[in-house]
Amino acid sequence: MYSLHNVSLSFGQLKVLDNFSADFSYNQFTCLFGPSGIGKSTVLNLLSGLLKPDSGEVHVPDTTIGYVFQDARLLPWCTVKENMEIGLYAANTPKAKRDKMVSSMIERLGLTGFANYYPSQLSGGMRQRVSLGRAFVVDPQLLLMDEPFSGLDEALKLEMRNLLTELISWHPCTTVFVTHDFLEAIYLADRVLLLAEKPCSTPTVVNIDPERRGDPEYIRNLENVMLGGDNRPTNTKSKICQGE
Repeated sequence: MYSLHNVSLSFGQLKVLDNFSADFSYNQFTCLFGPSGIGKSTVLNLLSGLLKPDSGEVHVPDTTIGYVFQDARLLPWCTVKENMEIGLYAANTPKAKRDKMVSSMIERLGLTGFANYYPSQLSGGMRQRVSLGRAFVVDPQLLLMDEPFSGLDEALKLEMRNLLTELISWHPCTTVFVTHDFLEAIYLADRVLLLAEKPCSTPTVVNIDPERRGDPEYIRNLENVMLGGDNRPTNTKSKICQGE
């Protein structure tokens, strides 16, 4: 289990986390849901080791981490294949094995024929596929995702959510996913941590029943907890019932 226990962190005079605690069980998909500036990305950066807390404990045993950002963050001078193998190269994976693993991932992502393309030659959705592949090709035990689909249109978002679900089914891992999107959280998560207070302390835990994602009454109940009832996006019920 990965965890943050009584973690506090400030940026200058701004306290973001105040005795924040959360556990992340192995192979569980957790969404961090809340408004901008509440500390969601900060939690990811603490789990990744990019940030250190002012106080408290971050427990992440020696593990392989994949990180997917809001933008694809591909190296523009590297091809699809070269971008995807960066983590393997850093881990000193032999070239023959790297080539095999990356080729298999490119095929799994539906990018066959694009291995030698550069990011500037790809659509936004294709670049984000490469970013996903780069994270999964290292066989991560912990996958951190910071609003990875927020810059895509609705059709592409649905496509990428389905792809992510397929990849996790193929390679189960603990996933911590930041989103502002109520529908996205319900569609993907086993549970949602609601971050609401500033500074953020104890999140509210909402467990998601995957069998009831198409149940309008269930969605209304989740809406009341997560969005406060009348603040939901328009057409929420119809979209979630269609699997969007």
